[in-house]
Amino acid sequence: MNNKPRTRFAPSPTGRMHVGNLRTALYAYLITKHEGGDFILRIEDTDQERLMEGAIDIIYRTMQKTGLLHDEGPDKDGGFGPYIQSQRQELGIYQKYAEQLVAQGDAYYCFCQKEELENMKRIVAGKEINVYDKRCLSLPKEEVERRLAAGEPHVIRFNMPTEGTTTFHDVIYGDITVENAEMEDLILIKSDGYPTYNFANVVDDHLMKITHVVRGNEYLSSAPKYNRIYEAFGWQIPTYVHCPLLTDEDHQKLSKRSGHSSFEDLLEQGFVAEAIVNYVALLGWSPSDNREIFSLPELVEAFDYHHISKSPAVFDMGKLRWMNGEYFKAMDPDVFYEQALPWLKQILPETMDLKKVSAMVQTRIEVFPDICDQIDFFAKVPEYDIAMYTHKKMKTNTETSLEVLKETLPILEAQEDYSNDALFAALSAYVAEKGVKTGYVMWPLRTALSGKQTTPAGATEIMEILGKEETLKRIRSAIEKLSV
Repeated sequence: MNNKPRTRFAPSPTGRMHVGNLRTALYAYLITKHEGGDFILRIEDTDQERLMEGAIDIIYRTMQKTGLLHDEGPDKDGGFGPYIQSQRQELGIYQKYAEQLVAQGDAYYCFCQKEELENMKRIVAGKEINVYDKRCLSLPKEEVERRLAAGEPHVIRFNMPTEGTTTFHDVIYGDITVENAEMEDLILIKSDGYPTYNFANVVDDHLMKITHVVRGNEYLSSAPKYNRIYEAFGWQIPTYVHCPLLTDEDHQKLSKRSGHSSFEDLLEQGFVAEAIVNYVALLGWSPSDNREIFSLPELVEAFDYHHISKSPAVFDMGKLRWMNGEYFKAMDPDVFYEQALPWLKQILPETMDLKKVSAMVQTRIEVFPDICDQIDFFAKVPEYDIAMYTHKKMKTNTETSLEVLKETLPILEAQEDYSNDALFAALSAYVAEKGVKTGYVMWPLRTALSGKQTTPAGATEIMEILGKEETLKRIRSAIEKLSV
């Protein structure tokens, strides 16, 4: 093995990138970059039935948006290509190594059909399981050659031992031992001539000099089978890092039906890529100082894969929303405005000062769609109960509010400068003359302008955005509402 670590992310082009796959990619990236190694992108498209058109573009787009930039891949040949398995298949790489195992006596041709396989049962550790009974292992060489020459459908199987145990080591889970009797003779080459996922993984990881294999713990049961293949070839076994299970808030495995299943789903729900990556890094790993907010370079520096947990990690949407809100607060206002613009335009006309509205909401939202509820009153005052004018702390009620609105209306009619500062100065003079607290005046005005209990800005800031004509129209309407 190289001294420099080499990790790979090997997605199948079958659709959007699941959060679990994103975490695998992220951990593989962090492990190798922490030690100055190489990160390889390999496309595993041997399961031809599940391929989806455009899915490779989704993979590239996701890697770009998350910042997980590969050093080698289909578009960056580092001398270990091709990096797409179907192209490697065309070169006969997998067939060559499978036939090598057949020649060594570690693999064999199997001609059994589906009906035969379904009837094979074996009792292992007191339970009945489907395990291939090796019947084709004993076929005479002449018969095998005759059936191959006749073009009879077949697979190539690895000859697993049936007695004893196999032990493998994982960085997170330690040494794990399995009974060899439970390990079925793994198919290496399918009847369509394509390698299985398991076999292609072993061959490609070896040929690409992968030092650390990162994957979900659902693959723990496959590791001993991989090791048997590595040993049959005399190849060095990579370091295994199996990540803990990901669950939703109800401790159920994340599914495509849940709202947090894929990276692109989360982007569409208004999360930013940096916050998603930060949060996903903490799904199974935590730094020694319990810090939570990390940029990608900071994650590279801090990440130690030995601190990955065995326990299932819960994808808490509320926690991700909080983290996303923290990213909004720290974001450059111009950057936030550019990203928030599609949501602002959903509600408000472009004639309105959208940049000022953006600044109002930036620190008050957790995801972009929250903007709509924050600013909808700018477009139209919603129906509201006049009880809203009553506020104990502000010492207001419907009668005092009506009085304030009637008395401030001429002040606002006479006001030409509708900037926030000028409006606040004009109303502050009225507050001083009236001998009341600021809230006594501003609460009724803000209620009249917005029809909402809470807004992202105060009364005069709202007036500045609405402009004189709309401000006066709303105050007159409120006076009518309170005069009934």
